Amino acid sequence: MKACFIGLGYIGLPTAIVAADKGIEVIGVDVNAKVVETINRGKIHIVEPGLAELAAKVVNNGGLKAQLEPEVSDVFLIVVPTPFTGDHEPDISYVEAATRSVIPYLKEGDLFIIESTSPVGTTEQMAELIFAERPELKGKVYIAYCPERVLPGNIIYELVNNDRVIGGLDAASTEKAVAFYGRFVKGTCHRTNTRTAEMCKLTENSSRDVQIAFANELSIICDKAGINVWELIQLANKHPRVNILQPGSGVGGHCIAVDPYFITSAFPMESQIIGKARELNNYKAFWCAEKTQIAMKEFELANGREPVVALMGLAFKPNIDDLRESPAKYIATKVMQGHNNADFLIVEPNIEEHKVFKLTDYKVAYEQADIVVMLVAHNQFKELPWKEDKVILDFAGVFKR
Repeated sequence: MKACFIGLGYIGLPTAIVAADKGIEVIGVDVNAKVVETINRGKIHIVEPGLAELAAKVVNNGGLKAQLEPEVSDVFLIVVPTPFTGDHEPDISYVEAATRSVIPYLKEGDLFIIESTSPVGTTEQMAELIFAERPELKGKVYIAYCPERVLPGNIIYELVNNDRVIGGLDAASTEKAVAFYGRFVKGTCHRTNTRTAEMCKLTENSSRDVQIAFANELSIICDKAGINVWELIQLANKHPRVNILQPGSGVGGHCIAVDPYFITSAFPMESQIIGKARELNNYKAFWCAEKTQIAMKEFELANGREPVVALMGLAFKPNIDDLRESPAKYIATKVMQGHNNADFLIVEPNIEEHKVFKLTDYKVAYEQADIVVMLVAHNQFKELPWKEDKVILDFAGVFKR
């Protein structure tokens, strides 16, 4: 069996590698020539524990080959980004472009799968596009929507062991997709239709967003009340039916910070809680930036000079290199605006360089800073000692003091 993956990013690449490791011949397609070249050397362009070793293995044994264009295969998987516009409307142009790229290569009996997070009805739209271009394939190819549900930092394990939702355009498509994923997924494949599968992915991440919003709102309340929110949540979670999540500097990434908009844009009147949670999690990043700016002004008034400020972390969550929709990156940008004479030390230990920020080693930044702003709870930061002579704003729960 040959599978062609369109998109070799944070989900497409690990899935392609895991599939190749289970004996599927994999063609990985990406529009970025540098990504293709990197993968064909047996290297990877993202940070994910255990993935580099597995990539080297499947590339060296011929199981995975990367290229710029698709080719004739048995299974085609669309694993490209689905961002939103400035008005928070979902943008499926990448999904459409990826679908168009494989249409010439489709043949009778092939399986076409969309994994990209998509608004409800997207799979049906792509099916109509395929049949408009290739009417002879109607009723002769299998089409399904099969979202991933994985946690960055643990993707290899979760791709194999997590349950999957498999939504076919018809029953035959569902069974065809279940058989494909059964080659490398140990978790249960739950059968449904395309629309329910699409909404399931959006629902899962919207649910998480709402839960995080509660924790973030609680952290703002506790700050005003003079209560340690970390201790409070730890105590509240002793209740047998309470499980409050940890607050942070906002919500980022390509799923939780994006997927709720796919619901609110389609159902604006009905999605009141989901919409409010999005607003609150966005506000938390603004609140963190404002708290940092206040601390800087207070330091300047007390010491007669602007402080050295260490902004610790740019990724959207701990121990990864993914900066997409990152609240930490927003906070760093916001804090630096209007402070041309201030000395900012930007830290992100999981990337080597950034096109906008000049990066500083985390130990150096911590030692030199007057104000330390913990934006992401990277493991490296948790090794640092608490210092009473510094102003420490711990928005990520590194010290939980």
